[in-house]
Amino acid sequence: MNEQERIQQYVAEVKEWGKQVEQILLQRGEDSGDCRVDSLLSYIENHGDAWTEDAIYELQRMVDEVYEKALAFQQNGQSASEQEEGGTEERQQTASEQEEESEAEERQQTYVAAGRHVLPPLPYSYDALEPHISREIMRLHHTKHHQSYVDGLNKAEKMMKKARETNNYELLKHWEREAAFHGSGHYLHTIFWNNMHPKGGGEPRGELLEQIKRDFGSFERFKRHFTEAAKSVEGVGWALLVWSPRSHRLEILQTEKHQFMTQWDTIPLLVLDVWEHAYYLQYKNDRAAYINSWWNVVHWRDVEERFEQARKLRWKPF
Repeated sequence: MNEQERIQQYVAEVKEWGKQVEQILLQRGEDSGDCRVDSLLSYIENHGDAWTEDAIYELQRMVDEVYEKALAFQQNGQSASEQEEGGTEERQQTASEQEEESEAEERQQTYVAAGRHVLPPLPYSYDALEPHISREIMRLHHTKHHQSYVDGLNKAEKMMKKARETNNYELLKHWEREAAFHGSGHYLHTIFWNNMHPKGGGEPRGELLEQIKRDFGSFERFKRHFTEAAKSVEGVGWALLVWSPRSHRLEILQTEKHQFMTQWDTIPLLVLDVWEHAYYLQYKNDRAAYINSWWNVVHWRDVEERFEQARKLRWKPF
């Protein structure tokens, strides 16, 4: 598949996703125009077959906008038109009041209510990571496995909310376990998708590279350590590069089951899924080949950004 064919496939998948969002909004009585879905679908429909880099960038910007607005609708339980009803009054408010409302709105947009998690879109097409990870694996992994974690987390959170409302905690232990399992799956996969990129690979830069050298001796020693950790995870699980705010250094962890064997004070920066569903269709039982190939799609710019944010958090060392 050449570059234009991959782009056309990506555009088709965006169009399919947009129609799904539009249908969900209609079912909830929301105006898809407020969510900019109409603009997204119209842009695709009227664009034609020739997609330049600038056009793809604009398409991705529109996808991000639709995703953020759809997420805000779901979290807030109200349409954008309801939020705009007070436009005239807002103009009459003081600058201080407007600033307070702006801060409150920002908090609201980043707040996810119990049972309101959604499947994040991939930042690239399903075949973008080929030949290292096949299109079939990416589609199944994203739409089936990750979606099941989102659904399971939402159900667990709703059931625990119901328990609080009814004061019936008989099944609380079960739903807490479900929330831990599906929530860990959802959050780790969200990191995992962004940790990869079609033009990934190579080495990190700047402060992250220097920190890796300080904590592991060299980048090659880090890479070997991480690879061996991923290869030796028993059964299913993950290998993770994390920042420890307590010890002020990077660490490599394993988790056999992603809701267990963690270190609570650490922040994941780079994660690798070594559950068999992540590679078996392409690599069969050769986990080592999958891991070695995966290094070619590591998105170090994303890892660097996560590191830059994580290292701001520092706890008193013990």
